[in-house]
Amino acid sequence: MEDKFVIAALAALAQPHRLQIFRALVVKGNEGLTPALLAQALGIAANALSFHLKELMHADLISQERSGRNLIYRAQYDRMNAVLAYLSQNCCQGDACEVSPEDICKTC
Repeated sequence: MEDKFVIAALAALAQPHRLQIFRALVVKGNEGLTPALLAQALGIAANALSFHLKELMHADLISQERSGRNLIYRAQYDRMNAVLAYLSQNCCQGDACEVSPEDICKTC
């Protein structure tokens, strides 16, 4: 993945409403959400939501599909995973490694 795509993705997520929208779509999974449901769930005005959805689509973090009269938005998991892979590509001083959930939650 090229730097410019990672920068665009991180810039899109570096705003509270866009991060909330993206997380809501990730949680919802492949079913996706309509703008009306997103606006209601997150308490974001429709015009502001439209702007934030456009920014997330421009960064290729979400997709849009028409279903009848509705637009359905979904997280682009492959793109999200590519950004995460890019960010952790050289962790562990370049050696292959994997952090398990047990390691993360040792202090939980």
